Amino acid sequence: QVQLVESGGGLVQAGGSLRLSCAASKSIFSINVMGWYRQAPGKQRELVATITSGGRTNYADSVKGRFTISRDDAKNTVYLQMNSLKPEDTFVYYCNAQQHIATLRYDYWGQGTQVTVSS
Repeated sequence: QVQLVESGGGLVQAGGSLRLSCAASKSIFSINVMGWYRQAPGKQRELVATITSGGRTNYADSVKGRFTISRDDAKNTVYLQMNSLKPEDTFVYYCNAQQHIATLRYDYWGQGTQVTVSS
């Protein structure tokens, strides 16, 4: 089991920046993929960015060039640096950890942090 706690959300004006943090309750060294997802009320959760244990990153097209995901295994923390924020980036952001053991995949989620971008 891995508990994840997000922080860093808030209200920001369009064009501004925020950095989200996701602290894990145990070492993320063995976590295959860490990621950030976002969700609007009544909508499906969508991928924002992922980073593998080897450092390979993947981004949604809508955030490429503006958001950067990184991980600090020594601190058991994953970050999402969000620059040039737009009102359409307003969502609840969730941290995710994927652990692959044999043929099984285990997903862990944080409680979410609200990001609101005003125009």
